Amino acid sequence: MLARRGWTSQERAIVWRGLTGRFALAIEPLIGTLFMAALTWGIVYRAQHVPADATLVKIAWIFALGAIAFAGYFLAVLVAPFAAYVQTFKPIYILDGYVRYRGPDERSRIDGCGYAAALFPDRSLAFEWEWLGKRALPNTTIPALVEFSLYAGIHKIDGKPTGLLPEGDLPLLAIGIATRHGRRVDL
Repeated sequence: MLARRGWTSQERAIVWRGLTGRFALAIEPLIGTLFMAALTWGIVYRAQHVPADATLVKIAWIFALGAIAFAGYFLAVLVAPFAAYVQTFKPIYILDGYVRYRGPDERSRIDGCGYAAALFPDRSLAFEWEWLGKRALPNTTIPALVEFSLYAGIHKIDGKPTGLLPEGDLPLLAIGIATRHGRRVDL
């Protein structure tokens, strides 16, 4: 049995700020969806109400496809941050055990540099996450008090943040977070 705690309001607010930032980016496909849907509806309406334009309905499907494409783009932009926000209602686990790092294997993503895992005190696997970066992780295991969530990964090791969640508050709409203070996330 793992100890667990809920997300703090500050941790959840950081993820919420990221979601709202991504929603700001999703405004464009939302407007595109509404515009293309309005064109489709307008063409169909005019074709039904103006006898001279009855053949216009033949091109309505082009704009309907555009609306569907923009809607798909809208959803694709929001799926990951929405899923991340929903995960903030699940627990963060606390484990007094080990953190294991290992290099990439044949199943690793191209941009993967290895795996980080939380291990129980008997060194059995609690959970493992792929680590993304530029340098391969060393094969090492260290004793640690680990805080992690199943979706996101390791939040803290021995009380020190891993950078998974930024410290403090995010800028408005989370714009510029990747390059804030000239920092690069690269292990």
